[in-house]
Amino acid sequence: MKYLIVGLGNIGAEYAETRHNIGFKVLDALAEASNAVFTTARYGDVAEVKYKGRTLVLLKPSTYMNLSGKAVRYWMDAGKIAPENLLVVSDDIALPFGTLRLRPKGSAGGHNGLKNIAELLGTEEYARMRFGVGGDFPKGHQVEYVLGEWTDAEREAMPGRLKVFVDAIRSFATAGVATTMNFFNKK
Repeated sequence: MKYLIVGLGNIGAEYAETRHNIGFKVLDALAEASNAVFTTARYGDVAEVKYKGRTLVLLKPSTYMNLSGKAVRYWMDAGKIAPENLLVVSDDIALPFGTLRLRPKGSAGGHNGLKNIAELLGTEEYARMRFGVGGDFPKGHQVEYVLGEWTDAEREAMPGRLKVFVDAIRSFATAGVATTMNFFNKK
């Protein structure tokens, strides 16, 4: 069975260590844990991971965050991947740092990358895993915050949080979204 795991972020060195790029960081951790290597392909960097009889196609779109749907739609079509086998990893300012929230479907919650994916797929019926980045910023400074770099404390906690997200993605592919939500949304 084949899955498309999409990590949202923006390409370019200036964005690499920003909160908005946590989707890329989660996929990098999964690839590293699986000895997989990303290669540049159409609309993004792609790696393939085999795990317990499943094939996970990891995609870091090169279309920039707000146009992520173009890459997602292309790779779903190219891999003949069903919407129920799509998982999108993104940042969420409404959740405390490192919090994992998995949902089988839902709204974009103001996230432009998720909005574009829903628009181009014509549905919000796809799983999304949100990584809490916190929301400690003055009113009107959301953009600066999500495009800002991690604090020292967040950097220190990051390896442990990334491991939880890697385990949750593997669980999504093997145990399904409901079981994964029941176990990992508490962590």
